[in-house]
Amino acid sequence: MIEFTQSDVKQLEEKGISRKTVEEQIKTFVEGIPFINLHGPALVGEGILKTNTAKEQNYVQKFEASRSKLSLLKFVPASGAASRMFKSLFSFLDNYNPGNESFSSYISRTDHKDIEQFFNGAVDLPFYEMVLSRIKAKDLSEDKTKFDFVEELLSEDGLNYGFYPKGLLPFHKYDKQLVTPFEEHLDEAAFYANGKDKAVLHFTISEQHQSLFDRELKNVEKRASERTGTSFEVGYSYQSQATDTIAVTLENQPFRNEDNSVLFRPGGHGALIQNLDRQDADIIFIKNIDNVVTRDQCDEIAKSKKVLAGVLLELQEHVFRYSQILEDHSIDGEDLERIKSFLENDLNVRFSDNYGGFTLGQQIEILKDKLHRPIRVCGMVKNEGEPGGGPYWIKDRNGNISLQIVESAQVDLEHEQQSEIFKKATHFNPVDIVCGVKDFKGEKYDLLKFVDEKQGFITQKTKAGKALKALELPGLWNGAMAYWNTIFVEVPSATFNPVKTVNDLLKSAHQVS
Repeated sequence: MIEFTQSDVKQLEEKGISRKTVEEQIKTFVEGIPFINLHGPALVGEGILKTNTAKEQNYVQKFEASRSKLSLLKFVPASGAASRMFKSLFSFLDNYNPGNESFSSYISRTDHKDIEQFFNGAVDLPFYEMVLSRIKAKDLSEDKTKFDFVEELLSEDGLNYGFYPKGLLPFHKYDKQLVTPFEEHLDEAAFYANGKDKAVLHFTISEQHQSLFDRELKNVEKRASERTGTSFEVGYSYQSQATDTIAVTLENQPFRNEDNSVLFRPGGHGALIQNLDRQDADIIFIKNIDNVVTRDQCDEIAKSKKVLAGVLLELQEHVFRYSQILEDHSIDGEDLERIKSFLENDLNVRFSDNYGGFTLGQQIEILKDKLHRPIRVCGMVKNEGEPGGGPYWIKDRNGNISLQIVESAQVDLEHEQQSEIFKKATHFNPVDIVCGVKDFKGEKYDLLKFVDEKQGFITQKTKAGKALKALELPGLWNGAMAYWNTIFVEVPSATFNPVKTVNDLLKSAHQVS
C-alpha cells in the first residue's frame, strides 16, 4: 500500500488525477505489461484491403456524393517540439570547433554522415537563403560559415528552431514564401475535409505554443482561403494534465522531485484519445503534423483520403442497417448469418468457437456488441524499411483475435516465433486514419470505453541522475483504439512523407517543382 501525504493528495487534486488512478498505475508497474501475442501479420487479402482503379473511383464518388450532408473534421496531433528533428545538428554544435579543425577532418573523425548530407543539400532547404542573409554569408564554402549557419538556426539568440513546435517550422518554399506544415494542412484540408466551402481542423498542441499557433493562423489564413476558395475553422486543445502518469523508482515507489513532490510525466500520444473524444463530426481524418507534401502533389493525397472515407461510408451503410434490424427484433436465422458474415468478411471481426452453441438471443446480443463500435479505416503503406508500427492479427489474454496496429516495443522480439511473425509484416502504419465515431442513431460513441488499458508502455528514464520507470498510456492508434472495428487499406507510398529529421526536407516530396 502506497502512503500519500496531504501534500501528495493536494497535488493529485490540482492535476485532476484520482488516487485510484494512481494506485492502478503503480499496480501496472508492479505487475508489468505483458507483450502483445502476435497471431499473424495482416496481409493483402488477409486483413488488408487492396483496391483497384474502378473500386477507388466508386469510393471517391460515394464520398463526394455524401460530403455536403456530413460534418467533416481533420484532427492533427501537433504538440511535438522540433528538438529531435535537429538532433544531428545539436551534436554538430557540441562537437565541432572550426578554429581547431577543418570540417573534412571532423567528418573523418566522427563519420557524421547526417551532417555531411545536410551541408551537401543545404541549398535546397527552404530556409537556406534566409539563414545565409542573417549571418551575412554568400554560401557555405567556409568551415566557420557552416558552424555559424547551424548556430543561427538553433541558438536562442538566432532562429531558435529547436524550441519551436515542428508544425511551425518552414518546410517548403514557394518563390520567396516560406510555408509551415500548419499552413500545408489547411491547404490539404481544402481538398477533402471541406463541406460547403468550409474546412474544420483541430490541432492538439502544447499550451506554451498557443500564441505561436494563433499568430501563424492570423498570418496565413487569408492567403490560404484565397488560394483554395475555402474558409477555415481552426480549433486547438492541450493534452490534459489529468492524463499525466506517475513515475516510480525501480522499487515501484513514487519517484519524488527535490522538493519532495511526486513526479508525473506526460502520458504520451495515447492521452489524445480524450481530445479526440471531445470532437463531434461524422467523419474524422487523422494525420500527423509532419506528414505533408508540396501543393502540386496534393491531388494524389486527397484521392487516397477520399477512398478511405468512401470505404468507411460503405461499411457504415451496412452497419447502420444491420444495427436497426437487430434493434427492431425483425430478424431470422438468415439475417443472423448474413450479419455474421458481414462482420467477418468486411469488418475483420473474429468470433469464438463457442458462438454456435449460444442461444438465438445470446447470438443477437453478440452481434449487437460487435456492430456497436466506432470504426477506423487505416491506410497502410508497403513496408520499404521505414520505422513504425505495423498491421497484425493479435490474440488477447482471453483468446480473442483482432486486427491491431502494433509497435515493435509491444512485441517480445526475443521469442523466436513472435519475432518471425513480426518480420513477416508487408506493410506499416503511416498514421493515415479515417474515423466514424457515431452509431446508427447518430449518437457519438464514448471513445474512452474502447481503450485497452493493458496496451501501455513501461520505459526506463533518468531524472537528476536517478533511474526511474515511466508509464505511457496505450497509444492513440494502438491500445486507445483496441476495441474499435478496424479495416486496413493499402494506400500509395506517396501518402507518407514525414519529416523526422531535418534531412527529410531534402526529399522530393518537400521540393517545390
